[in-house]
Amino acid sequence: MTDVGRVHVGETAVVARAHVADWREALRLAGDALVRAGATTPDYTDEMIAAVEELGPYIVIAPGIAIGHSRPSPAVLTTGLSIVTLATPVEFGNRANDPVSLVIGLAATDHDGHLGTMSALATVLSDEQAVAELIAAPDAGSLVQIFSRVADATG
Repeated sequence: MTDVGRVHVGETAVVARAHVADWREALRLAGDALVRAGATTPDYTDEMIAAVEELGPYIVIAPGIAIGHSRPSPAVLTTGLSIVTLATPVEFGNRANDPVSLVIGLAATDHDGHLGTMSALATVLSDEQAVAELIAAPDAGSLVQIFSRVADATG
């Protein structure tokens, strides 16, 4: 398990090489992982999906990377991250950065927590080699190890 900012990422919050039909299913996996980790209730997953339906694929922040999130709400129990890699990339509707292979779920209890976690996460995701390793990781344990190594090196 590792901290990004003040956020723990453990194997319960990670899904490797998932097969999904579309972006909604990818976000649902990221949300389910947040629920398993104790960070959110299932309502938060619905809020993440609704945000993309309402605002478009703004969550696709870089080629192949989406950060699913919504506003702080009662559905967020504690700040948390989840990591989902996809066996086959999916389209979110972002012409510049589709298809997506790496989906991060982000939940924060308040605006400051959201910004702090996003800042720490951006440091990890700016390492192209690390992102490639994350996407290629064969299992949850490998994902956590890679993420931990990069986060510890940059944090």
